[in-house]
Amino acid sequence: MRWDNLAENGRNATDPESATLPGDIALFGTDAVTTRTFDTPEFRGITFHEVRARSILNRVPGASRMPFEWTVNPYRGCTHACVYCFARKTHSYLDLDTGLGFDSQIVVKVNAPELLRRQLASRRWQGAHIAMGTNVDCYQRAEGRYRLMPGIIGALRDHANPFSILTKGTLILRDLELLRQAAEVTDVGISVSVGFTDPGLWRSVEPGTPSPERRLDVVRALTEHGIGCGVLMAPVVPFLGDHPDQLRATVRAIASAGATSVTPLVLHLRPGAREWFMAWLAREHPHLVRRYERLYAEGAYAPKWYQRRITRHVHELATEFGIGPAQRGTPRRIPPATGPVPAEPAATQLSLL
Repeated sequence: MRWDNLAENGRNATDPESATLPGDIALFGTDAVTTRTFDTPEFRGITFHEVRARSILNRVPGASRMPFEWTVNPYRGCTHACVYCFARKTHSYLDLDTGLGFDSQIVVKVNAPELLRRQLASRRWQGAHIAMGTNVDCYQRAEGRYRLMPGIIGALRDHANPFSILTKGTLILRDLELLRQAAEVTDVGISVSVGFTDPGLWRSVEPGTPSPERRLDVVRALTEHGIGCGVLMAPVVPFLGDHPDQLRATVRAIASAGATSVTPLVLHLRPGAREWFMAWLAREHPHLVRRYERLYAEGAYAPKWYQRRITRHVHELATEFGIGPAQRGTPRRIPPATGPVPAEPAATQLSLL
């Protein structure tokens, strides 16, 4: 494993996690890696590489299409095992496999909370918005064991630093009270990713995630406790999840859950993800391979006309079902809690149905 690739004084310009605060060098050192496996059903076949990171605040490359400049990613690799995940390529920088390796070789930055607290206190840090869950899910299955997010949210709360979280994981409800506390002092945006509600498509392309219904339960629970939650309707999968009836059913379910907004995002296939997804497509839907090759002939993104068509249709449905303007989980502050907060759910993240 090429740990030293991310432990040099230089930075990998193609790695979204290699750009850190000015003056910081290296993400972690080669002598700071502990590899573990756990013989429990939920972690069988998964290897965890525990590292002590040297930096946790990552600057997004200038060429990125992302609407934020800074991220925090406590994990690399993701047991959600989504066949389309654009972050697969990042595993190649460690000489790890971008297919099954991405799903089962998880890098855990065990000192992320304490490191973030120290970096937020730096005079060089200007309090910019921090996005989480944008590379891999910070509430994936590993979070149930390592519990990094409570410390991370606590640090952001204590520094009144604005942040947002995007997740497919139901474990975020464990941290509901921390999110409430943070939202009393700074802007907090929460979005849940639900690209479709079709159970067959979910089981095929997102096998390690909670079901769409469970994710919409998260939206419902957050909304009921005063934390507005948007839905990133992603990905809309061409020819498999883009039929008008499917889009209608998904937007209707999102509206019924009380989402504050819905933002559609058509599947994109970057290098690393493209190869894995196309291999899956050839196995499961070989008749669609040529159609995908034509649709994505120009690169990672579907043509603008297709993206505009999907976006327009979803926005029309959002208006019909009474969802507000399409935007990712509107950052907002909330008043102090006036009622009891539900107890931590038992093994919520691991229950997929």
